[in-house]
Formats: sequence, C-alpha cells, structure tokens
Amino acid sequence: MPQVLVEISARHIHLAEKDLFTLFGNGYSLKKQKDLSQSGEFAAKETIAIVNNDKKLVFRVVGPLRKETQVELSVSDCILLKIKPSLKLSGDLSGSSKATLVGPNGQLRLKQGVIVAKRHLHIDLTTAKKWKLKNGQKISVLTKGDRALEFKNIIVRIGDFQTRLHLDTDEANAAGLKNNDKVYLQI
Repeated sequence: MPQVLVEISARHIHLAEKDLFTLFGNGYSLKKQKDLSQSGEFAAKETIAIVNNDKKLVFRVVGPLRKETQVELSVSDCILLKIKPSLKLSGDLSGSSKATLVGPNGQLRLKQGVIVAKRHLHIDLTTAKKWKLKNGQKISVLTKGDRALEFKNIIVRIGDFQTRLHLDTDEANAAGLKNNDKVYLQI
C-alpha cells in the first residue's frame, strides 16, 4: 500500500491582483512569511478578515497572486459564518458562495469565490505513473490510529508537485491527523 504525507489546509485566501490592491492599497505586493510544500506557493505575512452578519474570521493570504480570488474555508467555518458551503475543486468557482472581505485598506464584496475545497492528492507525474494514477481520478486513503478512517472521493491532481494529500482542518481533526502524518492509498 503506497503511503503519502498529509498536509492540513487551514482557512486561507488566494487573491487576484485587483482585489489585493482593493484590500491593501494600489501597488501593494505580498510579503513572504514562509514557503509552502508546493513549488512557488508561500504563506504571506498578510491576513484579512471575512465578515458575514455579526461573525468574523481572520485568515492568511497565500501567494502567488491568482487570476481570480478564492477563499478556502472548512464546513465548520461556513457554519460559524452562516455561509452556504460550496464543495468545489480548487479553481472551480462557478456557483460558489459570496462574502465580504476586509483588509487594512478597504473592503470587497465577492459575488463568488468562497469554497470548501474538495480533498485532493497532489502528485508528481513520475509517481503517478508508477502508481497508475490518472489526473482527475478519484481514489481513497486509509488512516491508522484511534480515530482511523477511510477518506473516499479524493481527486488526483498531477503536476509539478510534491506528493501530498490535502485535507482541511475538519477532515484532519475527524481522523486525529497532524501535518506530515502518513496515510495509505487504496489503489
């Protein structure tokens, strides 16, 4: 059974340039706090808030900039904010939820872009071929331990990636997982 490492994806946002400027000011550029495991991605020093009614959550900006702004929350975050969860693969924002974002220099009303990211496996092409996986394929993984679970419907994403299973905080907590724990692919 092939093993992969888990990365827990906490709430975060990917910003488009125009939205970065609205929230932080014209000409602003993100400041890197630390590199993330996927090539070119980084946690920025900047944080913003998402507000709905009287509820507010603060979360980190992830760089680099993207074509469209995308907010990734957990189902628990959506319940707290009273936002309808839109379970989507990262990058698929059609029909996703809306929200108000507040930064240090302004606020922005997103008409769409708030998602709960579908669980997915980032994998490099060589490993994908070795394990006979195809891009977009759905697979399952098993966890071990006192809260062992089987996660199904994990989307395979092949590219210039380090091989990592991305789960959100709700999913990881349900299985008692921490960053860099191992899980076992069901192929």
